[in-house]
Amino acid sequence: MSDKPMPRPNADSAPFWEACNRGDLIHQRCRACGHHQFYPRAVCANCQSDDLAWAETERAGEVYSFTVVQRAPTKAFRPDAPYVVVLVDLADGVRMMMNLRDCEPDAVHIGMKVRIVFEQGSDGQALPQAVPA
Repeated sequence: MSDKPMPRPNADSAPFWEACNRGDLIHQRCRACGHHQFYPRAVCANCQSDDLAWAETERAGEVYSFTVVQRAPTKAFRPDAPYVVVLVDLADGVRMMMNLRDCEPDAVHIGMKVRIVFEQGSDGQALPQAVPA
């Protein structure tokens, strides 16, 4: 497990990862235009304002798209294969990529309702994961 790559927070993403460690899911909201965005950036993807705030994200959504990984990209992921990676549309209008847990690969489908939980990574960082709702 320790060979799996873990997130490397930077100035833009550190608040997100710190929130995950507290069990909170957050995203950025632009104070200038109201745009909600994820992944964390220095400026708004809509208006390029740097007046960004962090907002709580609902921990429920639905699968926008998914892939079943049959062949692990590295040796560290082999015990997990096959596993499902999903794009989840959250109620706030942001889309996040994460693993889908507690679901057989044949059971996942577009539009599937999921909720977000946190899983401890090998370095102690909490990682958001989707599970069936």
